[in-house]
Amino acid sequence: MSKNQALLKPITVGNLNLSNRVWMAPMTRSRAANPENKPFEIHAEYYKQRASSGLIITEGSQISKRGVGYINTPGIYSQEQIEGWKEVTKAVHEENGHIFIQLWHVGRISHPDFHNGDLPLAPSAINPNVKSYTPEGFKETVTPKAMSLEEIKQTIEDFKNGAKNAMEAGFDGIEIHSSNGYLLHQFFNGTSNVRTDEYGGSIENRAKILFEVINAIKEVMPENKIGVRLNPSLNGVFGMKADEETIPTFDYIINKLNEYDLAYLHLSEPFTDVSDNPYLESHIAKRYRPIYKGTLVINNQFDQEKGNKIIEEGLADAVAFGKLYISNPDLPVRFENNAQLAEWDQNTFYTPGEKGYTDYPLLEESIVG
Repeated sequence: MSKNQALLKPITVGNLNLSNRVWMAPMTRSRAANPENKPFEIHAEYYKQRASSGLIITEGSQISKRGVGYINTPGIYSQEQIEGWKEVTKAVHEENGHIFIQLWHVGRISHPDFHNGDLPLAPSAINPNVKSYTPEGFKETVTPKAMSLEEIKQTIEDFKNGAKNAMEAGFDGIEIHSSNGYLLHQFFNGTSNVRTDEYGGSIENRAKILFEVINAIKEVMPENKIGVRLNPSLNGVFGMKADEETIPTFDYIINKLNEYDLAYLHLSEPFTDVSDNPYLESHIAKRYRPIYKGTLVINNQFDQEKGNKIIEEGLADAVAFGKLYISNPDLPVRFENNAQLAEWDQNTFYTPGEKGYTDYPLLEESIVG
């Protein structure tokens, strides 16, 4: 094939001129196996290998110790972590790549084992009834602590500090993880947020925290370096349960995001079949492309053909690929050459070390081999 395909056409995002629309989706890889939860050489090599991506969006990185919910995930709240990420951004930029960090707080998808016995924080004291992967293996989640107003304000400040730290670490921008059943998503949903104060009740109140986070981050970096990730039709996963206000809530949020000059909006197509659910939307890009006026990125189970098609149809501006980037570090090169794609090994998605992380060969290496 050639660079004429839609996925390989350049795109301008904020002040960045990106070489293609084959973006790397954020994926938890659990390689920060050190007491500081900081990135180190292995992370720099992993992201460097994938620098041909139009834009790399890193794995979710917790904005505070209270935000963690998985083992060995890197943070962005300490100086040690900033220094570790500096090596990552330097490696990517030396390859002429671009990289955003995803700012993360898991909320109730956690366990007291991560918090010295304290309960995880959440909008309301409602157990998601899922499993948390702790240092001692999978454990059942518990009923979290409903956040006080002071804890909400502190979390907003933590997002701001994470963004400030990301700028110090050399990132080109940040993505706010308000998706996949984590803290901000928990606020949006009426089945996980039963608050009666200013952060609960109406759709506007439940969405309020996201816009306060954006406004706080705007104080330390330009709007056009901020991305937002949403998963409107998530249901039955990560403790999320849809109700009649789920899609109207995301309609409101996405409409209001037009008031900002964001880098992009990153949406996921449904993780499960929702065609029989009257509360949910089966075709996310199709619904929200007419609503959102900025750069729209779509994700979930796309391949080369589907990715080109959705851009050609005008339903998205770029596609974020996940698992394909695990086993195909130079995915745009493979698309350009219509090359065979390598299979990923799911058994090594979250295991420590290089195996299944930095040992997938580039196309030219696999040809020589």
